[in-house]
Amino acid sequence: MVGDGRGREHGVEERPRRFAFLLHPLRLTDFTGRFRPLRHVPEGMIRFAFRHVPPFKVSTIRGVVSATGARAEGWFLVLPLLPDDLMRAPWPWTLRRLVRAGRLAERLGAEIFGLGAFTKIVGDRGVSVNAALSIPVTTGNSYTAASAVEGALYGVDRMGHERRNVRAAVVGASGSIGAAVSHLVAREVGEVVLVARRREPLERLRERIAADLPPGLPLPSLEVETDVRRAARGADLVFTITSSGDVLLDPDDLAPGSVVCDVARPRNVSDKVLEVRDDVLVIDGGVIAVPGPVDFGFSFGFPPGTAEACIAETMILALEGRLEPFTLGQDIPVARVLEIAALARKHGFRVAGFRRFERAIPEVEVDAVRERARRRRRLPDVADGGDGGRERAGEAPPA
Repeated sequence: MVGDGRGREHGVEERPRRFAFLLHPLRLTDFTGRFRPLRHVPEGMIRFAFRHVPPFKVSTIRGVVSATGARAEGWFLVLPLLPDDLMRAPWPWTLRRLVRAGRLAERLGAEIFGLGAFTKIVGDRGVSVNAALSIPVTTGNSYTAASAVEGALYGVDRMGHERRNVRAAVVGASGSIGAAVSHLVAREVGEVVLVARRREPLERLRERIAADLPPGLPLPSLEVETDVRRAARGADLVFTITSSGDVLLDPDDLAPGSVVCDVARPRNVSDKVLEVRDDVLVIDGGVIAVPGPVDFGFSFGFPPGTAEACIAETMILALEGRLEPFTLGQDIPVARVLEIAALARKHGFRVAGFRRFERAIPEVEVDAVRERARRRRRLPDVADGGDGGRERAGEAPPA
């Protein structure tokens, strides 16, 4: 029976809705950090051994409580495969592993099953997994897109930019999340550069964005670009949303005062950016505060009480009683992104300020980044409310 998302079912207190979410290691240290004896085992042997380990439950999640009073509980499951192992293996083999994880979720009593990281982009992005299970599957990409844009635009505001004067670059625009982000950010800024390896899908995306813009909103400048670094150097706001697993942006690629929202896992922005660019605001995309006294029972690198947006989407759907395959496949309708954002607000999920490399960014640090950028690029103070006199990348005076 589907409830109303308010913790009651025809006047009777509902039991918690149950969900499961699939994780997998992103780097070899995720194995060796958890299983210390593996530190002395060659990488090839670790990879080979874990290819034969079935998916398993790693924790029970308790204490998810909606602002409406609805409750949810669930489980983290792990598929012990690294990103390149998932992407390079024959799809039928990988699909069997994903379905096996879904069967485990069913046996545990989950009513909806979420796919995380590379498990949601391999193959047909959840479509075949959903068809093989008796419970619905979601990739979480709708809320990933919504929360990335919300957080990045707040970053733009904090750095003193006027949104309608902002030039945004979306790296990975032809992907499912990237396309949705491109649609949303085009409604907020003055210029959008769509970036990917091939021009043809970008040209089609540009046409769709122009056609789908709500009446009354000004049409932004829409450009296509295949050179990531060239696009980033001229941008005030950069989204990185690729599944390449490669570092695409280095310190020299970013303009003073720019905001970088790195949604990709593994990350597309080099760790060196933080070491040498104290005038750039780098944030994680899709880091969400979960309502209630949540206990994940497992540390996956985020501060307590927070999770990635794909995990949050699975929880939101469970709380709302929307036990359906909400987000699947390559295309993410913008209407779905807006809908999940509204449901997130209803249930008390929110973007958790700014976070970067799994730690909170203090407000004083954001202020310091803005001030250094203002000096180096002659950005106005926030109180000025505009961007008069600022210089584009490549024209900034030396620090």
